[in-house]
Amino acid sequence: MDTPARSVPPKPSFDAPRALRLAHETFDIEARALLGLKTRQGDSFTRAVEAMLGCSGRVVVMGMGKSGHVGRKIAATLASTGTPAMFVHPAEASHGDLGMVTPGDVVLAISNSGEVDELAAILPALKRVGVTLVAMTGRAESTLAQHADIVISSAVDQEACPMNLAPTASTTAQMALGDALAVALLDARGFREEDFARSHPGGSLGRKLLTHVHDVMRSGDAVPSVGPDTPFIEMMREMTKKGLGATAIADAQGRVLGIFTDGDLRRLLEQGLDLRGLTARQVMHPNPRLVHADALAVDAADVMEQYRITSVLVVDAERVLIGALNSNDLMRAKVI
Repeated sequence: MDTPARSVPPKPSFDAPRALRLAHETFDIEARALLGLKTRQGDSFTRAVEAMLGCSGRVVVMGMGKSGHVGRKIAATLASTGTPAMFVHPAEASHGDLGMVTPGDVVLAISNSGEVDELAAILPALKRVGVTLVAMTGRAESTLAQHADIVISSAVDQEACPMNLAPTASTTAQMALGDALAVALLDARGFREEDFARSHPGGSLGRKLLTHVHDVMRSGDAVPSVGPDTPFIEMMREMTKKGLGATAIADAQGRVLGIFTDGDLRRLLEQGLDLRGLTARQVMHPNPRLVHADALAVDAADVMEQYRITSVLVVDAERVLIGALNSNDLMRAKVI
C-alpha cells in the first residue's frame, strides 16, 4: 500500500522592511504604555509600598501565564534589593503551596484581566489567612480588584501584538511597576551598595564590595622581603623565589623602606650599570605605594591603575610589612 504524500506547508516569506517597521511600532506602543502607566499611579501605589515595607513576613508574588513569568522576576528583584519575597504559583497554591503564605505576608497578585480562575479560586483562602492583598491589574472592576485591599493599575491602551492579543505592552507595564515598587522600597529601607553586594556575593559587584586586601594578599613566607644592606644578587634570588615581580626592602623592625620591581631592573640594565656590587638600598624605589589589609581589594586595584604599577605592599598602621599583592592576584580573585 502506497504511503500518501505528505503536504509540505508553504515556506513563509520574510519581509525585512515590514519586520523592522513592526519592531519600531512595538517600541513606540510600549513606550506610550509606560508613559501612561506613570499617570495612573498615585495613592494606591504609595499604600502598596507602605504595606510591603511594614509587613512582618514576606511579599508573596503570584501570577499565571505571562504574568507568572513577570511575577517571578519581580519576586527576585524584590529579594535582591532588601525586601524578602518569593513567588508562589496560584495553581500549586490550591494543592498545598498556600501553606507557604502566613498572616504577616503581603500578597502581590498580578493579572492583566483580573479574571484568572486559578487566582480567583484562592482569594477566599487568602482572606482567611489574613494577608494584605495587593492587586496589580489592568481592570479596576475585575474580580481580583474587588477582593484586593490595594489595587495598583497596570492598564495599557493596546498591546504591541498586531492582533492586540498577545501580552506584550501589558507585561512590559507589569515589569516596570515591579521595578518601581522595588526601587521605592530599597530607597525607603536605606538600601546601600554594601547591602546589594551581600545578596550578590557571586557577582562582580559583590566581589568588589566584599573582597578586602587581606582576603587575597600574599602573607608570611610568600611575601618577598630583604634588608637594605642585602647584596643585589641575593635580592634577585628572593624576587625569583617568591615570584611576585617585586620585593620589599624593610628595616630590622619590618617597616617598609622601599620596593624593587622587575621594571626597576629593566631600567638599570638599560643604563649599563654593573649591578653586582650594589645593595638593595642603592637600587630600591623609596616611598612605594602602600595599602592596608582592611582596604577593599578594588581600592588596591585602583592604586595600581592610577600609578601604572603591578604590585603593592600591604602594611599595618605602623608601616610594618604584613603582605603583598599584584595584579595577577586580583585577577584570580575576579576583582578585576
